[in-house]
Amino acid sequence: MSASDELFACLQEFLQRMFSLAEVDAMDALVDLDVSFSQARTVFVLAHLGEPVPISEIARRLGFSQAAAGRNVDQLVRVGILERQESPEDRRVKLVSLSPRGLEIADAHIEQKRRAVLTVIQRLPEEECRRLTEALQPILAGDYLRKTTKENPHGHA
Repeated sequence: MSASDELFACLQEFLQRMFSLAEVDAMDALVDLDVSFSQARTVFVLAHLGEPVPISEIARRLGFSQAAAGRNVDQLVRVGILERQESPEDRRVKLVSLSPRGLEIADAHIEQKRRAVLTVIQRLPEEECRRLTEALQPILAGDYLRKTTKENPHGHA
């Protein structure tokens, strides 16, 4: 097995375990709100974008039809998680954003994941924390985790 294959297997298992710990509490909170998985994805796309966008952009990012995205938005507006407004440039276009309640939901979801990561870190012995930090720092300092383009497949300038 090559070094990259071994790393892939280790990272895959590590991330799967980490995300499993984080998702249980985070998904429980969403179940309590009575939103579907696709509606939750809509909330998180809007949280990631951080600005009002047309429904067509939500549909594109989630791989939904315009109609399906519109239904999700309608339901989330009804329950006060999203807001819809006219575009100042084109009144025919409706822009969608998180309401204050939607922002609270997205922030709480992220905070639950952060707490899960912190719980795992607190379980690690000090030396393992140090070794993991030393391994991650040069990767984070490089361009390896930046979005790549076809012309620039490795993220380097």
